[in-house]
Amino acid sequence: MNTTSVSPATSDGPTPASSIKATNSQETPTPAQDSFSTKAKAMIMDILNGLSTGIIVALVPGALLNALVKYLLPVAPWLRPIPTMTGMAQVLLPAVSAVCVGMIAKFTPIQTSSLALAAALGAGNWKVSGKGLALAGPGDVINLAVTIAVGYLVLKLLGDMLKTYTILLLPTLVILIAGGIGMLTYGPVSSLTRWVGAGVNALTSFQPVPMGVLMGAAFALIIVSPISSVGIAAAIGVTGIAAGSANLGITAAALALAIYGRETNSVGTSLAHFLGSPKIQMANLLSRPKLLLPLTINAAIMGGVGAACGIQGTPASAGFGLSGLIGPLAAIEAQGGFTTAHVLEAALLFAILPVALGYLSDLIFTRLLDYQKPEYYAITYS
Repeated sequence: MNTTSVSPATSDGPTPASSIKATNSQETPTPAQDSFSTKAKAMIMDILNGLSTGIIVALVPGALLNALVKYLLPVAPWLRPIPTMTGMAQVLLPAVSAVCVGMIAKFTPIQTSSLALAAALGAGNWKVSGKGLALAGPGDVINLAVTIAVGYLVLKLLGDMLKTYTILLLPTLVILIAGGIGMLTYGPVSSLTRWVGAGVNALTSFQPVPMGVLMGAAFALIIVSPISSVGIAAAIGVTGIAAGSANLGITAAALALAIYGRETNSVGTSLAHFLGSPKIQMANLLSRPKLLLPLTINAAIMGGVGAACGIQGTPASAGFGLSGLIGPLAAIEAQGGFTTAHVLEAALLFAILPVALGYLSDLIFTRLLDYQKPEYYAITYS
């Protein structure tokens, strides 16, 4: 509530402006509120940055090698163990992400490893059967984030409270509290993926080009969120032109992000956007939601162009984009196989056009409109 205090006038004239002071108790945050807001923001950024890094570390080996190995196996059967190795890396994504969060948050080794154990429980990529414990896939990233957030809070609340009993009690408490809550929330949280899938599936009822525009934009937004684009595509059975447009939307978004941040990121980091996953930018984009606009426009354009050209895909390929060349390879196979015309068409749509569109978008949004800055897309690993 606004209050106005007036100092007594020193003469019969008007009160000096400097003697009138307006205060607003609701608008001025207290030090405690400032501290809480700062700590909450720091926690969110630690988790998002850790997840982004962990996702890239766990998924990049498979993205780089799996498609290549598939085509080389007939002549090089000794490469057969590689998909198993990269699959194991994907299964370890929850623990790797939690370790990244712990390192960024400057947790101790005991705290970090406890957080990793809880994350593995909350990810839901395991199942108990009569034969033992079965692991498959990276798990639900949204519930993984929820579990890590709970574990983070538990670690902060406990602090040094346990003293010499830390090694005995901390892992147990974090597993029981954070891991237990993660197991309880897995069902409700994973249903979010099904709801998103139902919404995306509704887009397939449109005519090809409008559908392509919407699918491209939708999958671009999904790929930079904690939701799994591959999981959505598989769950709703995205196929044909819808799958092709989804892959082109992801490709356009990934290449645009690499171009936007090229001045502040290393060559390797820039390549990781499309050879690995654009989820590497998740923390930057969610902290500045306005940055979603340029990449979504690019994705919508490429999705529409792909639909107009009849570019197709499969449920198994949709959601990957350019990662591992899965999107373009699926498009070439759907067009009838490896011919010069089909390869050139894939190169045009999955590389040349989205790169040109990325540079044009960068010119408009960064140079002309000053809508964004290269440093907004900076990726750090410290």
